[in-house]
Amino acid sequence: MTTLEKAKLWLSESFDKETRDAVQLLIDNNSPDLEDSFYRELEFGTGGMRGIMGVGTNRLNKYTLGQATQGLANYMLKQFPGEEIKVAIAYDVRNNSKEFGKLVADVLTANRIKVLLFKDHRPTPELSFTVREKKCHGGIVLTASHNPPEYNGYKVYWNDGAQIVPPHDEAIINEVYSVKFEEIKFNGNDDLIEWIGEEQDDLYIDACIKNSTYQNVGKENLNIVFTSIHGTTYTTVPKALERAGFKKIDLVKEQMIPSGNFPTVDSPNPEEPAALEMAMDLARITNADIVIGTDPDGDRLGIAVRNLDGEMQLLNGNQTNTILTYYILNEWRKQEKITGKEFIGSTIVTSDIFFDIAQKFGVDCKVGLTGFKWIGKMIRDFEGREKFVCGGEESFGFMTGDFVRDKDSCGSIILACEIAAWCKANGSTMYQYMIDIYKETGMYYEGLVNLVRKGRDGAEEIQNMMKNFRENPPKQLAGSLVEEVKDFKEQINFIVSQNEKKVMNDIPKSNVLIYYTQDGTKVCVRPSGTEPKIKFYISVKDSITSEADFKDKLKSLEAKIDEVKKDLQLT
Repeated sequence: MTTLEKAKLWLSESFDKETRDAVQLLIDNNSPDLEDSFYRELEFGTGGMRGIMGVGTNRLNKYTLGQATQGLANYMLKQFPGEEIKVAIAYDVRNNSKEFGKLVADVLTANRIKVLLFKDHRPTPELSFTVREKKCHGGIVLTASHNPPEYNGYKVYWNDGAQIVPPHDEAIINEVYSVKFEEIKFNGNDDLIEWIGEEQDDLYIDACIKNSTYQNVGKENLNIVFTSIHGTTYTTVPKALERAGFKKIDLVKEQMIPSGNFPTVDSPNPEEPAALEMAMDLARITNADIVIGTDPDGDRLGIAVRNLDGEMQLLNGNQTNTILTYYILNEWRKQEKITGKEFIGSTIVTSDIFFDIAQKFGVDCKVGLTGFKWIGKMIRDFEGREKFVCGGEESFGFMTGDFVRDKDSCGSIILACEIAAWCKANGSTMYQYMIDIYKETGMYYEGLVNLVRKGRDGAEEIQNMMKNFRENPPKQLAGSLVEEVKDFKEQINFIVSQNEKKVMNDIPKSNVLIYYTQDGTKVCVRPSGTEPKIKFYISVKDSITSEADFKDKLKSLEAKIDEVKKDLQLT
């Protein structure tokens, strides 16, 4: 079926007049958007379903959301026969999120499923917490995380509060794709909706403090700057910091106003230094010790602290997670809570420093595919046998315990501020604390390259690039021979020097390649599951003995990353 034929199906009476008119306009104008809107179905990726809002099968709209929710309802009714099924729904600040939240609620209640619906936007981790606390069968959050304003998204959670994973994800997707648009039940029953308000915030914040606090040193003297970057955490983080004992909290007031247009930033992504510029400006005025920003749905955090020159510097995700993980495990050891049956969670694209940290403290480090749902799965898989301590991934996500089963900026921020306060009280900084960790584990340094390739042609180009990297792996990177090629799609680990192939089937198949060189350089190549990007994660390492050594090695590792980029023809 051609794209035009697919589009014409949306002119039938199954679709409302507004939708039909919008599709007709695309056809009449021979719009270039027609192809991209209809050439495929919107897919579930590592973060659920995410796409540009508009009409069409490849867009997020009333019908694609309705189809996803009807499929989910059909699946849940089969999974929990005879039970009163409950689903919690939250949504972030994005345009249409509130309306989409009610739309999704209507489809569920039309299928006799009870809905716990937040009255206003709330962070994703609060939704995960609520699923667990209210003993719901599942949860949905409407968010596109840090994507540009034209995007929205849809993430599904199961009864453990974690995002869906096998076998549920594939089974739900099959149900979704078997739903015809005319079969969607849109006429909801408001009697089946229970509205959730601020009382839930208090429960969630209390849980964050309980699970993320270890000591009470110097909190009153820490200068904090916080920005929600127009996102949802204005509802939780300032209150949580105050309750946790912090006294000096300055907010970037212009960015505490929720808005799906994100008017003060090009991108609401705390991974990008530009998103924290206003916070950095305020930090210079207030002489802040730490700057923190969160993404729109409040699951990820960016942290800037003072470097060795006294300047504010944004830590990358691996650096933040290194500090938080090391601190937690050190506190657990002090409390004699480590028995050898504990583990931390990470992902295949995250720094290997977490293996070193785990080994130092006598705990296991488990790794999964990209996306926090895989860390959530680890917790469920090992519940009752091994205790989960904390988990993180390089894309600025961290989780301080298992009370939330997704990355959680609120708990992570409380912990980060506690560490910063403790460091300051002891005449040090978080940055120096990180260097002290590197002295023990070796210094790891990372670089990330994102190549954006939009639309159908872009998707094909990304496919071809992956094919080329798979068939023609690099022989050497930055002067060191490639020793291992891990192909997670083929589930093969090729040891180059021995010309030996080993099976890797402990992690589900995924279109990801990892190269290791003889000197420990690591490169991971993967297409994004949520954006039109192919990502290159580069990690290099060396040993250090002092702060002066750190400065020198930082320069040499930065140069090494540039070499790797050249070898991969990324510059």
